[in-house]
Amino acid sequence: MLCVGSCHAQQSENSDTKTYPFIRYQANKLHYDSTSLTMQHFFNKMRHTAATGRGTVNIVHMGGSHVQAGVFPNQVRIRIMQQWPQSVGGRGMIFPYSAAAKCNNPDDYKVHCKEKVVLTRNVYKEPEYPLGLCGISVTAVDTPTRIQMLATDKRVDYSVQHIVVLGHSPQDVVPKLGCDDREIPPSYIDTARHRYVFNLNHPIDSFDIVLPCSQGQTFTLTGVCLGNRHPGFSYHSIGVNGAAVPDYLKCHLADDLRLLRPDLVIFGIGINDANEKVFDTVAFKNNYLALCDSIRRVNPRCAFIFVTNNDSYRKVRRRYTVNTNGLLAREVFYRLAALTGGAVWDQFEIMGGLKSMEKWQKAGLAQSDKVHFTRTGYRLMGDLLFEAIYNEL
Repeated sequence: MLCVGSCHAQQSENSDTKTYPFIRYQANKLHYDSTSLTMQHFFNKMRHTAATGRGTVNIVHMGGSHVQAGVFPNQVRIRIMQQWPQSVGGRGMIFPYSAAAKCNNPDDYKVHCKEKVVLTRNVYKEPEYPLGLCGISVTAVDTPTRIQMLATDKRVDYSVQHIVVLGHSPQDVVPKLGCDDREIPPSYIDTARHRYVFNLNHPIDSFDIVLPCSQGQTFTLTGVCLGNRHPGFSYHSIGVNGAAVPDYLKCHLADDLRLLRPDLVIFGIGINDANEKVFDTVAFKNNYLALCDSIRRVNPRCAFIFVTNNDSYRKVRRRYTVNTNGLLAREVFYRLAALTGGAVWDQFEIMGGLKSMEKWQKAGLAQSDKVHFTRTGYRLMGDLLFEAIYNEL
């Protein structure tokens, strides 16, 4: 039986959350069994790092377009780093989404690539090129390619000295790092795990990934992990537009999970699974359990927070109709939490329940498609999720 965590929801001092009459603020809490060892372990580890500034805590937030857009997870990330500025870890796993045409990038870093690359996403029925934890890749083909990356969010100093480039090349193309007007080879290469590790003498906030492909050669970039030599919190966001749970099961997850070794995974996958006329809740549950098992094989003590689907509408014959599958998905998330010893953050209930998306849209918090939020809405969701976690501490 799931019970509510020990602390009631309240706004922390750093919150910019505006009060809206249709939001059920009293529901902003984590629901979990108080005897859950994985949840206890995570919160104890988080308390220790927050109090002492020692140790590392890795949080991975996985989802679809809500996460790829970056505003929602970055708001949680910023709130954590501002709450415990003495415990800012590395920026963590990122992906250069906008290296490919028509692929949107989070705002806290900019990406530029003038060469044409081949985009592969886990939503493709049969992905042509390899995929890792990020669920997305870009492939340089037959030509030298340079992907420029620049940190733009100055609220937190994410200067890096340790960069891991993740990728594959059948022709053994070795990427280089462009910085300080030089091209630097990897400090070492882990060929078994497809990692190229760069250790730098000083911190940087911008660099180029150089893929020196020539005719007949390819290099598939599957992710970039940014670290520093500081202990503390790292919040990794993994999102692919349109992704459902089975799409992440197509990816090679184990090696990247071993790199991050997450202490907590926040699951925000499900809005695309439930966007069907007939929603198979049994398959949804079983696919999620398979995904959870793949993570627990790497870290048996990893804690889970399941974010229920937001209230949404489906477009049927040019008209929007309320998607009642959100209620069915919500029930599955509570079952998943019970089966895995995880927690539920009931976004559906917090929003105001069925048909609440209309009120969010009228308040300027949701977009006209009645599925996605505006930047203000995503920031509000980030504040609420942070506060639900913070109140458990």
